[in-house]
Amino acid sequence: MVREGDDGPLVGRTGTLAAVQSDLRNVGPGGTAAVFVTGESGVGKSRLLRETADALRGTGFAVLSGACLDIGDASPLHPVLQALRQFQSGQFGHSGPAGPPADAGALLERVSQDLRDAAGGRRLLLVLDDLQWADRSTRQLLLYLLAGLGEVKLSVLAAVRAEALHGAHPLRRVLAELRRLRSVRVVDLAPLDREQTVELVTAIAGDQVQPEDAERVYKRSGGNPFVAEELARDLRDGRVELSDTLREIFLARVDELSPTAHAVVHALAAGVEPVDHAVLAGVVRVPEPDLLEAIRAAVAHRWVASDREGYRLRHRLVSEILEAEVLPAERSALHRRYAETLEALEAAGAGTDHARLAHHWQRAGEPARALPSVVAAARGAEQLYGFTEAHRYWTVALDLTTEDAPERTELLAHAAESAHQCGEHVRALSRLEELAGRPDAPGQCDVHLRRARYLASAGRSATAEVEYERALSAPDCTPRQRASAAAYLAELLLHLGRYADAGARAREALDLAEAGGSTSDLVRASAALGFSAAFREDPDAGLAVIRHAVEIAERSGRPDDLGVAYLHLAELLTGPLNNIEEGVLVARRGAERLATLGVGRTYQTRLLAIAGNGLFRVGQWSEADAVLETAMRHRPSGADAVELLLARCRLWVAFGDLDAGHRDLDAVATVLAGGGARHVLPMLTLRAGLAIWEGRHADARAAVQRGLTETRSDDLVLLGVLAWHGLRAEAEAHVAGAATDPGAIRRLTTVVERIEAGAGDAGPRVRSILDGYLNLCAAELNRIGDRHDPEPWARAAQVWDRIQQPYPLAYSLLRQGDAALQRKVKRPAAVSALRKAYDIATTMGARPFAAEIVSIAHKFRVALADDADTVQMPAPGPEPEDELGVLTTREREVLAAVAEGLTNREIGERLFISERTVGVHVGHIFDKLQVRTRVQASRVYLTAA
Repeated sequence: MVREGDDGPLVGRTGTLAAVQSDLRNVGPGGTAAVFVTGESGVGKSRLLRETADALRGTGFAVLSGACLDIGDASPLHPVLQALRQFQSGQFGHSGPAGPPADAGALLERVSQDLRDAAGGRRLLLVLDDLQWADRSTRQLLLYLLAGLGEVKLSVLAAVRAEALHGAHPLRRVLAELRRLRSVRVVDLAPLDREQTVELVTAIAGDQVQPEDAERVYKRSGGNPFVAEELARDLRDGRVELSDTLREIFLARVDELSPTAHAVVHALAAGVEPVDHAVLAGVVRVPEPDLLEAIRAAVAHRWVASDREGYRLRHRLVSEILEAEVLPAERSALHRRYAETLEALEAAGAGTDHARLAHHWQRAGEPARALPSVVAAARGAEQLYGFTEAHRYWTVALDLTTEDAPERTELLAHAAESAHQCGEHVRALSRLEELAGRPDAPGQCDVHLRRARYLASAGRSATAEVEYERALSAPDCTPRQRASAAAYLAELLLHLGRYADAGARAREALDLAEAGGSTSDLVRASAALGFSAAFREDPDAGLAVIRHAVEIAERSGRPDDLGVAYLHLAELLTGPLNNIEEGVLVARRGAERLATLGVGRTYQTRLLAIAGNGLFRVGQWSEADAVLETAMRHRPSGADAVELLLARCRLWVAFGDLDAGHRDLDAVATVLAGGGARHVLPMLTLRAGLAIWEGRHADARAAVQRGLTETRSDDLVLLGVLAWHGLRAEAEAHVAGAATDPGAIRRLTTVVERIEAGAGDAGPRVRSILDGYLNLCAAELNRIGDRHDPEPWARAAQVWDRIQQPYPLAYSLLRQGDAALQRKVKRPAAVSALRKAYDIATTMGARPFAAEIVSIAHKFRVALADDADTVQMPAPGPEPEDELGVLTTREREVLAAVAEGLTNREIGERLFISERTVGVHVGHIFDKLQVRTRVQASRVYLTAA
């Protein structure tokens, strides 16, 4: 039992705790109620008893607590008398029964009277731990009291170890009889699931615990809270060995088994679960009746679980403990018997589990016999798209061979490719370099093509382009390799933002693919051509080409084909074509599809990043935050990580968490060595945006100018965003009284002219987005020149409103209102623009933006709602003791309604205020509570309440 003073947090039991308390209050006809909590050792029964007792003690219950002893039939009524003795020294002062009772009935009646006296007119909660060791008199007392015969207003809460209730245990009959009473409940306390175990480990070991360590604790503990807490403390304290306390507990319990049952547990500890009965019989070589009896004993003692698949230990931790207790020779012999049994069953036609066979031959110390099974297991994993598992097996195969082994070259090729497929791009490059240095290495074209693919996935786009060109010019390049190199290069050029070059290479690749290329080449080239055509020429025709590529990929079923097709379709829809709703659906559908194919760390992550970007553009920031948080759990690397970090950084900046934005951009800069325009330009744009919010105008200028000089991209949308940020930085510097840079402004004006010239050739949807940024750029130039003209801002607002992108719309409205108020013209229109901008900003959770709107409204004495004053946003400060103390009475009322899940309209109807006023109050609440979303605000309210 965990010491009371050393408890970890109570995780995963909130619902059970509430249900138990409710059941204990819900008395039956005799005025009694009972809850018996069953579960394996360490699952948290005693903790649940303590928490329930503490909760009910404060609601008018008198509480008595006792525990049974593991010494057979202890002194009669030991746990009850123990509880009464505790109260003797406390508030009740009763010593329990005095003198020998006349008979059993007299004893029960006397104890009942003592319990009534202890209760003192209140309802009594009798808490009994380890009831499986209860003596016969205690069991009789429970039947007596819960039947209402003792005239005590009683609720009983007891814990029972489930592993003790096997065979003819007397408590089983008692529980069976008590179950007939309507007021008696039996609660089976299950182990924690994976998420709950991780939460428990994090709470004990700290937030810095690595996910793989928390996962290891879950696997070792099986979700058992006691075991998980001890392992988490070991993790916190830097110990990698198992706790001595746990080892002693488990070994003492194992020693209770018969020799054959002991052998069964040892055999299962060495096996790969579940272990089939036929396999176990081949390992534990005893007569069948003896084996069955031993298994029954192991199951009864809760060491072993049995189902249709076979046998397994209830705690994986047991295998680690037992492994330390056997000699190396014994361990090897066990694994050899497993391997021999599996081979014998294979010879008999039972089929082969190569992974298990490889494991046992390895642990038996015979690598030569393990290698064929390891290779077969790797190939089997690849057929099931288990690339992470395949990579592990290929790595094991390499470890089993020597440097001069002839098969090592083929193994290296497989290991490099599997590393690439599962997102270990640096490892893939390392394996490839070893492969290229071998005497029997593949040809030049093959090596260049592989290296280019791995470099591109690692985010090193410029170097990858050079390698693709080398592959195409290699003398040993076959027509099929040439088609693949051209298709991959087309995709890379697309990533570099060079759409014209990408289209030309894609057409070349399609011609080559028709002559002798693969389906993958066809999909990749079609996707690149479709994106290029949709952006530069005909959106509908280009979109049709990409949709056709998706159809081809669906027919092929290959993860790479599906990933490429879905990525380009989703990015085209959420980006240049501005069909964001469909794009988000495509990205999510593709992510779900690819998650089933073993590429969650790569393609699924990138698709979720695209979905997050789309949700950001339409103002659904809370949902975008949730999507990106899901993607981050895959711990992506290389270009996949860059996509995700950039998407998350947009949210951080918009929400106002600038420190987190800096951290993500620093991580991107570390990963991004020679990346393409579609990574570099967004990174530099975000750098500029961060610097603008922090008032570092020179740094913003430097980031933008670097973007203008380091790219050959013809992605006019990316250039438009960058140019707007550059001109905005100059305008902010001018407004703040800092110096502007005429040279930088001239270069930005040249870029704007280039965008204007190219916009005429773009499709109508791309042109709409370009018009929005061109209007923003023109309006920022007016700010720099002190021309407070609201018209350019109004035109920009119309464009962004038409294409339904709320963030640039709100910014345009803010500047429109500011310019009009500066010129003292069209005040009603200016006030309307500011109010609409504020509504949008508060709905999205754009905290710094909302604060700027409030600042301007305050400056010009504008109320952002008809019936609510505009208040200056306070600077973040230390949290008060009462988190809600910073709110006004009206804001508390609004927050309470938000916590109920009401919309702004519903809140307005309830409180008899306008929907706009509700929006203003919600914005003030967000700022005062330092939250970004309604969910976070609700959590603060419910916690405080």
